[in-house]
Amino acid sequence: MVVGNALASVRNGEASVEDAILHAAVHGWYEGHIQGEDECPGCDFRGGLPKNGNRG
Repeated sequence: MVVGNALASVRNGEASVEDAILHAAVHGWYEGHIQGEDECPGCDFRGGLPKNGNRG
């Protein structure tokens, strides 16, 4: 959906290719972050070694 919206915005002239790429990257990361929080409430893991984070 994020990529489809980015492509549509370029095709209809609402955004440049660079703007669409940046928008898709930010929103893709954010949606993944939200999904991760939903899957593991209270986790503080941020990509380091598992022993360094609280995984719920």
